[in-house]
Amino acid sequence: MLDENRRQFLSNILQPVAPPREIDKPFTEEQKRRLLDVVHDKGEWKLILAQHFPNVEALLATFAGGFPEGFTPTLDMFITPTFRGFLANYSTVLYPEMHDLFYNEAFLGHAKSYWNAEYAKPQMMLFNINGPCANSDPGHLDTPSFRGVRYENSPTWLCSVMGRSGLFSDYLIKMAQVITWFSHDPNSGFTYWPKGPLARPERVKAPIYNRAVVVQNEMLVHRGEANGPVERRRPAGLAFESVFTGDPGDRDGWLVKTGDKVIERYRTDELRFLVHWSAEVFSDFDELKKNMDGSDSLTHEQAIDTLIKDVRSRGYQIETPTDPLNDPAFIRAINAAYDFGGPAEYPEEATVDAPLAAAA
Repeated sequence: MLDENRRQFLSNILQPVAPPREIDKPFTEEQKRRLLDVVHDKGEWKLILAQHFPNVEALLATFAGGFPEGFTPTLDMFITPTFRGFLANYSTVLYPEMHDLFYNEAFLGHAKSYWNAEYAKPQMMLFNINGPCANSDPGHLDTPSFRGVRYENSPTWLCSVMGRSGLFSDYLIKMAQVITWFSHDPNSGFTYWPKGPLARPERVKAPIYNRAVVVQNEMLVHRGEANGPVERRRPAGLAFESVFTGDPGDRDGWLVKTGDKVIERYRTDELRFLVHWSAEVFSDFDELKKNMDGSDSLTHEQAIDTLIKDVRSRGYQIETPTDPLNDPAFIRAINAAYDFGGPAEYPEEATVDAPLAAAA
C-alpha cells in the first residue's frame, strides 16, 4: 500500500474539469424507442468484461483500488449480466437510424459549454444494457485517450494507468460525455467522486429514467449501482461467452443466452439501459489542429518508458518486459505503483455488492 501522502497526491489527480451537470429528458420517447429497436434487432451483444479485459490484471488497472493485501481477485468474481454495443465509433455512426442522435447539436453544445471550448466533434456512442444486476465495481475510470495513444489503438489498462499517473496531462484529449439512463428501479442511481476518490462521494439518485449527466468520465471515479431483485442479479449459467439479444417476434422481450441455451428473459421495463455519447473537445483551432495533424503525439514505447522511469525513480523495482502491453506481471506492477487503495467512502444509501464488500 502506498503511503498517505502519495495516495492523496494520486487522488487529487482524478478530478474532472467540472462537476457533472444534470440534464432532464435528453431523448424523446420516439428516440428512446429507436435506440432500443436497434439494440433489439441488430445483434447479439457481448459482456463488457468479455470485450475489454483479457485478464484480471487488465481489469483491475481500471478500478480505483479497494482490495487489501492478500486478497486475490479473479475475473470470475466480476462477471455480471451487463452487455455492451457500439452505435457509433471513430466519429462515424454505425447504424443509419442513429444519425441524428449521434450528430447531436444539443449534445455538442453541452460538451463545448462544459469545457468552455470553441470546438467539439462527436467521437463515439455506445450502450450498456442489463436486467436485474449486481455491481462489484469499487469505482472506475472510463478509458482516457491521449494524442497518439488512444482507446482505439491501445489496451484499456494502459490508457487508464496513464490517466491515473498524471504524467501525460499535456497529451490528454479533452473529452465530454452525455450519459443517459433509462431505469424504473426506485433505488438504483449513479455514484461519483468529483473531488477525487479520497474525498466525499456524490450521487445521482433514483429514479434515473431519461436523466443524463454531462461529465468527463475519464478523470471522474464513478460507478453505476446495482438494480433489480437481488435473487435475479446473476442468472444461473452466466459465462464470459453469454450474449444479450432481442426476443424474435417480441419487441419488448429480451434474452440472455449462453451458447444456444436461454438462461434469462426480461421485459423492457425491467432493464437498466445506459446510452453513452462522447465527444472530443478543443479549446481553440490550434488545439484542434494539433490533435488532428499528429505533430505532437505519443507512441506506446514513449508511454511505457515514461511510466517505467517514473516508477523506478520512486524506488520500485520493475522489470522491462518484452511484451509490455500484454504481460500480466508487468501490468500488475505498474498498476500497484499508481493504486491509491480505492474510494474512502460510499454513500450510505447506495448498494455495494460483493466482492467489494468482502474485500473492503
